[in-house]
Amino acid sequence: MEQGAQGAIGAGGPRVRADVGVSAGEARQAGQVGQVGQARVPQQGGAVRGEHTHCEPAPLGHRAVVQRASVRGQIVDALRAALVAGDLKPGEVYSAPVLGERFGVSATPVREAMQQLALEGAVEVVPNRGFRVVRRGVRELAELAEVRALIEVPVMLRLARTVPTERWAELRPLAEATVRAASSGCRATYADSDRVFHRAVLSLSGNEQLVQIAEDLHRRAQWPLVGGGPDARGRAALVADAHEHTALLDALIARDLDVVRALVGEHFSSGAAGVG
Repeated sequence: MEQGAQGAIGAGGPRVRADVGVSAGEARQAGQVGQVGQARVPQQGGAVRGEHTHCEPAPLGHRAVVQRASVRGQIVDALRAALVAGDLKPGEVYSAPVLGERFGVSATPVREAMQQLALEGAVEVVPNRGFRVVRRGVRELAELAEVRALIEVPVMLRLARTVPTERWAELRPLAEATVRAASSGCRATYADSDRVFHRAVLSLSGNEQLVQIAEDLHRRAQWPLVGGGPDARGRAALVADAHEHTALLDALIARDLDVVRALVGEHFSSGAAGVG
């Protein structure tokens, strides 16, 4: 089964850059990290940053915790991107040691990252073997889209009545960034920019709990269906989905509540079809 895991995440396997304080999503947008499998945790004195060997003294406790959390967090981001891209296959079992070798780190931070994904519902623990990617169907995706609509539509309609026009105009660069990301054809890149835009809109509510819950649902809605590969809908569908962001901003600026309601509903219908 480990051999199957080795071959399922592309040639060369996934590696992650662990620059402290920089997330994998931010590094990817800055050009520091490409697709999953292109970067490696930098070495420091012959050891993985954030870890120490038996032949050298351990770093200060606080410093070690910060570095370790950075490595784990970036591995979580890389694994999430692999889920969206379809590099982690539904139903397949992946072991932490095998993935650790491909990331260039020990199994421990990979195992911790996988446990985080288990809490999010992306994988499930398989005792003595590793973690199995959860199989998802059309019904689950439709349910997620319905819950997102129940949360986000009323909030957006309220914001459309209260947020000044200039605040909506400030979000234009984020909406345009989703169009560029969609044009690249990379589902993982688009997924990141899509979440950034939706988070920015909902953040105007001032309710951080709502933002976090909505983002968790959004992330789960972006995982591909069983049998639906990374290009299941194609670039044109991603671009069409992204253009709904700019159209939504136009409606919000105009305070056209009927158009806002229709566009948000259509956007979540696209999510039910597999984009998120």
